[in-house]
Amino acid sequence: QVQLVESGGGLVQAGGSLRLSCAASGRTFSRYHMGWFRQAPGKEREFVAGISASGGGTYYADSVKGRFTISRDTAKNTVYLQMNSLKPEDTAVYYCNADQSFSTVVAGTGNYWGQGTQVTVSS
Repeated sequence: QVQLVESGGGLVQAGGSLRLSCAASGRTFSRYHMGWFRQAPGKEREFVAGISASGGGTYYADSVKGRFTISRDTAKNTVYLQMNSLKPEDTAVYYCNADQSFSTVVAGTGNYWGQGTQVTVSS
């Protein structure tokens, strides 16, 4: 069982930066691949970024590549999403997810999700 709690969302101007955090409960955090998804109003939830359990592998959606960076701190049971050069189209609720299968994390079909944190980018 893994419980996830996101934080760090807020209102930022276009071109600005935010860092999201996702704190995970449990002693087996290091066994889980982690990911970030987002959902804008009226749109389906979409994959943003994923990181392997070891932290050695990352994967990004084309829309955020070069602007967003996913990382993890095993000692703190936390995964981060550093978002730079933000655009109004990045406005969404951002969710983290976890699974022991990386493909499940990327597909967003797993069972472990946080409650989400709102990111709003003004133009």
